[in-house]
Amino acid sequence: MGSGAKGRTVMEVGADGVALITLINPPVNSLSFDVLRSLKDCYEEALRRDDVKAIVVTGAKGKFSGGFDIGAFEGFRNGSMGRETKPGYISIEIITDTVEAARKPSVAAIDGLALGGGLEVAMACHARISTPAAQLGLPELQLGLIPGFGGTQRLPRLVGLSKALEMMLMSKPVKGEEAHTLGLVDAIVSRDELVNIARQWALDIFHRRRPWVASLYKTDKIEPLGEAREILKFARAQARKQAPNLKHPLVCIDAIEEGIVSGPRAGLWKEAEAFQALPHSDTSKSLVHIFFAQRGTSKVPGITDIGLVPRQVNKVAILGGGLMGSGIATALILSNYPVILKEVNDKFLQAGIGRVRANLQSRVKKGKMSQEKFEKTISLLKGALDYESFKDVDMVIEAVIENVSLKQQIFADLEKYCPPHCILASNTSTIDLNLIGEKTRSQNRIVGAHFFSPAHVMPLLEIVRTKQTSPQVIVDLLDVGKKIKKTPVVVGNCTGFAVNRMFFPYSQAAILLVEHGTDPYQIDRASTKFGMPMGPFRLADLVGFGVAIATGMQYIEHFPERTYKSMLIPLMQEDKRSGQSTRKGFYIYDEKRKASPDPELYKYIEKSRSISGVTIDPKLVKLPEKDIVEMIFLPVVNEACRVLAEGIAVKAADLDIAAVMGMGFPPYRGGIMFWADSLGSKYIYSRLEEWSRLYGEFFKPCAYLAERAAKGAPLSAPAEQAKSRL
Repeated sequence: MGSGAKGRTVMEVGADGVALITLINPPVNSLSFDVLRSLKDCYEEALRRDDVKAIVVTGAKGKFSGGFDIGAFEGFRNGSMGRETKPGYISIEIITDTVEAARKPSVAAIDGLALGGGLEVAMACHARISTPAAQLGLPELQLGLIPGFGGTQRLPRLVGLSKALEMMLMSKPVKGEEAHTLGLVDAIVSRDELVNIARQWALDIFHRRRPWVASLYKTDKIEPLGEAREILKFARAQARKQAPNLKHPLVCIDAIEEGIVSGPRAGLWKEAEAFQALPHSDTSKSLVHIFFAQRGTSKVPGITDIGLVPRQVNKVAILGGGLMGSGIATALILSNYPVILKEVNDKFLQAGIGRVRANLQSRVKKGKMSQEKFEKTISLLKGALDYESFKDVDMVIEAVIENVSLKQQIFADLEKYCPPHCILASNTSTIDLNLIGEKTRSQNRIVGAHFFSPAHVMPLLEIVRTKQTSPQVIVDLLDVGKKIKKTPVVVGNCTGFAVNRMFFPYSQAAILLVEHGTDPYQIDRASTKFGMPMGPFRLADLVGFGVAIATGMQYIEHFPERTYKSMLIPLMQEDKRSGQSTRKGFYIYDEKRKASPDPELYKYIEKSRSISGVTIDPKLVKLPEKDIVEMIFLPVVNEACRVLAEGIAVKAADLDIAAVMGMGFPPYRGGIMFWADSLGSKYIYSRLEEWSRLYGEFFKPCAYLAERAAKGAPLSAPAEQAKSRL
């Protein structure tokens, strides 16, 4: 998906009478308007020529097509590019009436990617030949859209309704082998044979040795109408349950149903109409923003643009086999990195290795990994109780408890035992890296590699750079991040870095509201309704109160003027309520970890309120959901503005990705800063100003926010005054 290049197709006619049409638009042969126009021209020429019997469509350089060019959505949004940019024109005139209805047969030769519009072109051909590892799918719903070039009509007719719904609603691609089993492709061949066999297949159709099938009119895979309606009804119920704030999955189901009830041609028009409207939706704008923002995190001015090449990291050591260390080890061995896991004694070491084994066994249990692959992967992990085996490691990641003097001692030891090129990384979530490296002479290779728990699952890697960290080390870590399938965000060094610092007001605002009269369970309900995976109190239980208090102390020490100090969590912890691990926190938990509200909680709130000297505010007792959401998220926006103003983050889009991938902020709202700009800087400033008058300094808008509001400027526009700490 999505290069800005114009692109084209080329046609070569062989002596066998087959016209080979190749899609060319690097890097993934995306379908720009130019490519589609050129495809239509090639087809018309092939149909005119007497020396052409059949057609094969393929993509240049081992990729069929990664889909429609996302950059071209602007043409849909503003309708500025004429009739040929209308989805109805593309879907019906080019894909259906030119490719599928051609009086000469065509075969798609698929290698690499056939996603979105790429797969829709392939499905309009009369047969599909694929390599085993090719990826075929319709991931448009990830962008707030639906398939717009006939996918809602052809996919169900090729693979059946249930599988088509799964592939579209979950944006779930299939590999070539599975596509063959499903009937989406007709044969699997090696890359070397692909085009030749596709040519022969096309000639076989021409000579009537193989069936000539128009996918749009296939009926053998579609269930009888009553059964089809039941499947669609179930899909609608699931979509509403799993994504209650999203409309486009239901629009997709409607287009599929229209084709089944009123015929495929009517379905195509229904699909085209919806595809025309959806790019205008806030959901699509937000998801397209996230798509580009995610790709932009690996571009860091002054680091990735100075010609450095990543060095090879062949072996990694991890200090600490707890929850984080074992998760990081799992992520690395899953991507074929040999790992040494060091612990202080054999009991802890065996427990750490056991956690890694359990992480991998969970994959075997779910069918994501074979037993053979499990044995091969776990063999990459070796245990150690000393530094002897650290002589040839290229990177060490420290993942011990958040204790400054312990970390300082570890980094001083690492300097002695590791080779001089070895990257010295810390997984600390809050502690200043300058403090950690204070007792070493290796500040230029000290870096933060902050993973999020569980480290082998969560997609974000926060790479923290001090003023001394060498650009080479950042480039190396960006490369490792990419290889272990993480989205890296490079940030500057400060307490909490970008993600945790930005979100520390989230739980504090929730506690402030509770002490002033809002029900904690109502706050959690409002947060999850907004789109968070869980509310602030359920999250505090999951993380554990020990972590909450330790990190809270860091913020009280470094940002005393804007932290909300409460005794609520310490009071609960005194009574051995420490969250989910003790089966009692803000909620109580059964043996299956199912959370239920606990009436006991209110006595702790009452006690905390009396210590804080806070009285209940009647306005906050019956607070509407919209106000709850704003009162817990606008302080986060305020802190994000400070992070930007201080140059801790390079750009607002990085904070959007950090919020979505590190904290579970709903991607369909575009990330924290994108969402804030949908409300407007003036509105946010006025709300925070009003609350700071009523409830104190915690809500006070920062200078950056005040300045943006005065100008009516977006919060995410680049800041002139920020001197980047990068």
